[in-house]
Amino acid sequence: MRIKPFRGIRPPRLLAKQVSSRPYDVLDSEEARREAAGNDMSLYHIIKPEINFPEGTDEHDPRVYDSAVEHFRLFRKNGWLVQDDKEQYYIYAQTMDNRTQYGLVVAAWVEDYMEGRIKKHELTRKDKEEDRMKHVRINNANIEPVFFAYPDRADLDAIVAEVTSHEPEYDFVSDLDGFRHTFWVVSKPEQIAAITSIVAEIPAMYIADGHHRSAAAALVGHEKKMQNPNHTGNEEYNYFLAVCFPATQLHVMDYNRVVRDLNGMSKEEFLAKLGEHFTVEDKGTAIYHPEALHTFGLYMGDHWYKLTAHPDTYTDDPIGVLDVTVSSRLILDDLLGIKDLRTDKRIDFVGGIRGLEELQRRVDSGEMKMALALYPVTMQQIIDIADSGNIMPPKTTWFEPKLRSGLIIHELI
Repeated sequence: MRIKPFRGIRPPRLLAKQVSSRPYDVLDSEEARREAAGNDMSLYHIIKPEINFPEGTDEHDPRVYDSAVEHFRLFRKNGWLVQDDKEQYYIYAQTMDNRTQYGLVVAAWVEDYMEGRIKKHELTRKDKEEDRMKHVRINNANIEPVFFAYPDRADLDAIVAEVTSHEPEYDFVSDLDGFRHTFWVVSKPEQIAAITSIVAEIPAMYIADGHHRSAAAALVGHEKKMQNPNHTGNEEYNYFLAVCFPATQLHVMDYNRVVRDLNGMSKEEFLAKLGEHFTVEDKGTAIYHPEALHTFGLYMGDHWYKLTAHPDTYTDDPIGVLDVTVSSRLILDDLLGIKDLRTDKRIDFVGGIRGLEELQRRVDSGEMKMALALYPVTMQQIIDIADSGNIMPPKTTWFEPKLRSGLIIHELI
């Protein structure tokens, strides 16, 4: 893998908490508007620039993209974002539930993405890719990082441990979720050289979160290469912003489903049909958390049920063994007639950070008829699928905590 240090654009130490935000794709326009209220320094003015206009403004209006550029310039003019004077790496740590993961902040090589050494496990949508490509093009910068995993390396861990033994540049706790965000600068030449050399020995990295951002960043870099008759390969646009974590430090949460109807069946008929492929146990009114692979939690009415998939419903291959594959095929498709998880309006998805209480609430409210809780996939399963060249079914992985945007920006010039 090829990476390089870069001159990060970032907030002064005292402004990091005010400037930083959640990623653009985990909240809607109105949530961003509320979170940014009264805070002119919020990065939402750049990554969710529709909030700079009256409610209801189309987020894809050309004026909205122009507003992102205007605010990026304003932030720099006002000193809310300042570019470092030399190329460096950075370390970004996140702490959730007394568990900390340490990521290397690097400029990743576009060609590693284009040639498949940066591996993906999800499909991307062209409309979402194009939206982020416009944002990268017009700002000439990767405003938000992508989230990579790599096979653990003890030699990288040792460098990270040395750097993080010193006082951090940023250290704050988000008021929204209580997660801690800590950030260090790697400025020693010998450490920078060692990181570059060690990462060069890593055969692949894996996109954990941010497939659309990864595609957009790499495609814009490749586009700039093709448009430059004097291209040398040393231009900054040949790289994009990534935070890379050791795979064993990452925690994948469950990604659950709620469905509006039972496709014309009664509760009793639905349970009977499920019994053809699953052992069904009534667990009463207490929330049931799936305890192992091939067990599911089903909530209907006011009862939770444990579903255990029969051995003939799954295979040993990387895709066939997944619970999301089993449930998509045998429950959502065969029984409920939901053929396309990306477009069918009868289904919605709930990230594990919200808890199974959210599934129960949405059914009890009458909005949904049933909820399905899945056992989370593992990081090793993600790596196996990416290595095999396969793609996971939609809405399979939920990583938490999310990367905070605004702590570091990579300019393409």
